[in-house]
Amino acid sequence: MVPKGKLIAIGGNVDKGTDPEGAITFNTLNFFEFGILQRILSESKGKNSRIEVVTTASMIPAEVGAGYIEAFARLGCHNVGLMHVRNRADTNLPEYHERLRNCDGVMFTGGNQLRLSTIWGGTDLFKIIQNRYFNDNFMIAGTSAGAMAMSNTMIYEGDSADALLKGAVKITTGLALIKNVIIDTHFDKRGRFGRLAQAVASNPGCIGLGLGEDTGVLINSGNYLETIGSGMVLIFDGHKIQHNTIADLPEGFPISIENLIVHVMAKGFGFDVGERKFLAQSEVI
Repeated sequence: MVPKGKLIAIGGNVDKGTDPEGAITFNTLNFFEFGILQRILSESKGKNSRIEVVTTASMIPAEVGAGYIEAFARLGCHNVGLMHVRNRADTNLPEYHERLRNCDGVMFTGGNQLRLSTIWGGTDLFKIIQNRYFNDNFMIAGTSAGAMAMSNTMIYEGDSADALLKGAVKITTGLALIKNVIIDTHFDKRGRFGRLAQAVASNPGCIGLGLGEDTGVLINSGNYLETIGSGMVLIFDGHKIQHNTIADLPEGFPISIENLIVHVMAKGFGFDVGERKFLAQSEVI
C-alpha cells in the first residue's frame, strides 16, 4: 500500500540533552534557519497547521517542547501542542487519541530512539498515526532519534570508534513507517560512516540513509527521497555487495565489505528507494 502522507527525517542538532551514547547536543535549532521547519509546515497547511510535538524520546521533554513551540511561532504557526507520552500507559489516554485524529502532522523529537519503539510500538495510539499516514495527507517529521525510529530496521546503539568491529552496532525493529531503509543521524559530526556500513552489511536488502546535521529528507509515497537543508545526505546501497565477512567472524573482529555503493546528495537531489536510483534535481518528484 502506497502511503498518501509524507515523512520528513532530520539529521539532528536540535534537542539539548544527552543521548544514549553520551553525546551532548545543543538546542540551537539551526535547521530552522535553513527552512526545514518551514518545509514541514508547507507540506501540511502552512501557518494554519496543527502540529503535535511528541517528546517521548527526550529526557527533558518540557524544555525540548518549549523550544519547538518557540521555533514554530517564529514561522507564524501558533497551533502547536505537546504530547509528553512517557510510558505505555500514557498511550491509552483518550485526549491523545483525539488530538492525533485531528492534527495535520506530528513531530517526534530527538533523544533515545529505543524509547520510541518500546513505548509506541504496537499501541492503538500509534495505529492512529499509521492509519493517517497511509490514508490521509498527513505529515510525520522526526529529528535524530525521531528520524531513526521511522524505519523498520533501527540502529539503537553503536560507538563510532568501534563501528567496523562485528557486534559493535546494535539493531532492532523500529516503527516501520518506511521499509527497506536504515536511518542514521548526526552522520558527519559524529563520524558514523562505519556504523551505517555495518548495519547495511548485516541487512544488504536495506538502503542506508546517513543524515547530516541541519539536513533532512522529504519522503514521498514511502519511496522517493528529496534532500532538504544545508548539509549532505549519504546513501549506502548494499544490493551489489560481493565479499562480506560479517556472518563468519567472531564478535569484536573487523569486518570486510566488497562493493558497497555510496552516493552523496546535497539539497534538491534525491533517491528512488525501490529502483535504487540516484535522482538529479530535475528528476526529483
